[in-house]
Amino acid sequence: MDLEKGPREEPGGEGRLAVALRMPVRIVVLVLVVPVRMVWDALVVAGRFLGDRVFRPVGRALLWVGRAVLVWPFVALWRWVLVPLWRWVLVPLWRWVLVPLGVALRWLGTVLVVVPAAALYRWVLTPLGHAAVWFCARVLTPLGRGLFVVPAVWLYRWVLTPVGHALLWCGRGLAWLGSLLVTGIGTALYWTVRVLVVLPVYAVWRRLLAPVGRALAVVAREVGAAFGHAWRIAGYILLAVGRALAVFFRWTLVEPARRVYRTVLTPVGHVVRDAVLRPVAEAARSVGRVTRDALRSVRVTARQVRRDVRRALGMPAGPAGIGRRERRPAGR
Repeated sequence: MDLEKGPREEPGGEGRLAVALRMPVRIVVLVLVVPVRMVWDALVVAGRFLGDRVFRPVGRALLWVGRAVLVWPFVALWRWVLVPLWRWVLVPLWRWVLVPLGVALRWLGTVLVVVPAAALYRWVLTPLGHAAVWFCARVLTPLGRGLFVVPAVWLYRWVLTPVGHALLWCGRGLAWLGSLLVTGIGTALYWTVRVLVVLPVYAVWRRLLAPVGRALAVVAREVGAAFGHAWRIAGYILLAVGRALAVFFRWTLVEPARRVYRTVLTPVGHVVRDAVLRPVAEAARSVGRVTRDALRSVRVTARQVRRDVRRALGMPAGPAGIGRRERRPAGR
């Protein structure tokens, strides 16, 4: 928690600036960061509570609803509609209708289109092509060579070639002249820009912007280190405050409630249990036993009356085991 803890600076301008800025910057940042850290910790606790108590159950409910609305209907549609439709309708239709229909159409296409086209190509188009090739080779080629090729070769050799050489020489001269002009203009522009722009900018950068940048870098580094130290110190402060509040609530609420429960409510509960609840339970069990014995006596009396009535009417008295069940002791 030492505010001075941090990397040591080398002796110099930047080191003295950092030492001069470190303590006030860290104090100001600590004062600004403590409320932010308190708000941040409160938001973290609230977010965890909402995530555990609200968002997670709501997410599970939405997941179940999404499955019930989006997944299960499509699964049922796939399993009970599409798969049986494909298996029992589309596959037999493809196998027993479309495949034979395709075979028949292929045979008709072969008979009606391919065979006539092959015959036309073999007996009509091929002889016409051979005749056209012979005509071109025997008539058109010598005629074109005499009318076009020989004059074109003479024109290229004795007219176009010398003119092209002359134009090439002129182009080379113009290119050399242009390169000379561009080089001179480029050199002049280079020295002009260097003298008027580069050297002043370099001087401003070296004498002004670089020292200011180093100073700003030192300030930014110290502010960042101050924020880090302040954040950690705020955590320690809030931890100590939380522990103090926990101890306060423990000795003001929890401990008195625990002592009241131990010294007052527990003895009262024991007295109520021993003086009220147990006698009431014993009385209820006694009433239950008396009631069961009375019902058992009523059942035995009814069986005896029914047996006497059967004997008086001359009917069989019933199985021999009834008497033994009637004479069974009541406690068993």
